[in-house]
Amino acid sequence: MCGILALFGLQAADEVRKEVVDAAKLLRHRGPDWSGMYCQGNAIIAHERLAIVDPDSGDQPLYNVSRDLVLGVNGEIYNHLELREKLEARAPGKHQFLTGSDCEVLLHLYAEDGMDFLTKNEVCGMFAFVIWDVKRNMFVVARDTIGIIPLYIGWANDGSVRVSSELKALHASCSRYECFPPGHIFDSNSNQRRLFYTPPWWDPS
Repeated sequence: MCGILALFGLQAADEVRKEVVDAAKLLRHRGPDWSGMYCQGNAIIAHERLAIVDPDSGDQPLYNVSRDLVLGVNGEIYNHLELREKLEARAPGKHQFLTGSDCEVLLHLYAEDGMDFLTKNEVCGMFAFVIWDVKRNMFVVARDTIGIIPLYIGWANDGSVRVSSELKALHASCSRYECFPPGHIFDSNSNQRRLFYTPPWWDPS
C-alpha cells in the first residue's frame, strides 16, 4: 500500500509545494518508508511509499532516463518480469530500466505503445497511477480493472486537476471530486476517460 497525490494544470507548481507536502502527510500511513515528490512547471506528483519490491532503488516518483516521463503509482504489477522480456523482444535495447521496481515497466510500456499500452499489453496486477508526460504537457490516470486500489479525482477552483489515493487529501482544496472508475484510463490531451479492458460479459447498453 502506497499513497499518491498529484496536481496538474497549476499556474506555478513551486507556489503550492508546501500545501501539497501538508496534504501528502494525510496519506503517510499508506507509505511510511519514503516520501518523494516531483515538482516542476505546472505539475506535482507526491508519493508516500511502502517498500515491498526493490526497497533499495524503487523510490518514487519513477522516471525514464531522460526524465521526461514521471510515474506515481500505488500497487503491484504481478507479471512485470514477463512484460519486460516481451518489451525487450519487441524493442531490443530501446528501454533502459533504472530500478528493480515492478511498476517501472508501466513507464516504458507507455513510452512504446502510447495510450493503448494497457490494452495492448496484458498488465496483470492491482494498481492506480498517474503519468506526467513532460514533452506532451499531458497527464494520464488509470486504475486496475476491478478497482482493488482506491483512486479519486477532483477539480479545484484554481483550474487544476487533482488525483489522490484518499479523499482526505482532496477535500480541502477541491470544489468537486469523485471516485475514479475501475478499468478506465484518462488522458488530459483528449480529456476523455475510457475503458482499457472490456470483460466478455460487458454490455455497453
